[in-house]
Amino acid sequence: LGTGDLSELVLGWCTMFGDHASHYGINAGVPKTLISYLIRWTADVEFKEEPDVRHVLHDILNTPISPELLPHFQGEILQKTEEKIGPYELHDFFTYYFIRFGFAPTRIARLCFHAFEGKYDLAAIKSWMREYLTRFFKTQLKRSCLPDGPKVGMTSISPRGDWRMPSDASAAAWLKDLEKIP
Repeated sequence: LGTGDLSELVLGWCTMFGDHASHYGINAGVPKTLISYLIRWTADVEFKEEPDVRHVLHDILNTPISPELLPHFQGEILQKTEEKIGPYELHDFFTYYFIRFGFAPTRIARLCFHAFEGKYDLAAIKSWMREYLTRFFKTQLKRSCLPDGPKVGMTSISPRGDWRMPSDASAAAWLKDLEKIP
């Protein structure tokens, strides 16, 4: 089973022919923000009477997302994914409106600015959207040969049904639209 989720696959945040080439992508249709929500809900609702389990689940949620399998010798996490590629809550927002509705970057940025009012300014949204679009287009070759996986929500990047895109597609038109954002 492959553990990569929709958020990681959209950004190409997987090892080609490693975790990316499993027999079945069990989380391929689930964005990272939904996984976090479900863990939090499970901790607070299903395990509300079991503080030890609740504590472990909240500890998992409070641990920065990282591809590191082992902690540094001093126990710290050296590579924090969101510091490198941006907040998953923004990327999942971009994915929903870009893939599900085909919205242009300027429109997505405007929606994002209002949805996250006060949390991210327009410059941060623009910067992380540039990272998103660049990664999305550069890593299409990884998505063209994804293993089967469930379609959980309305947004999917399965090359067998929902998302067809040439591996050498260019992000130029979307990046040009992005530059219209002040």
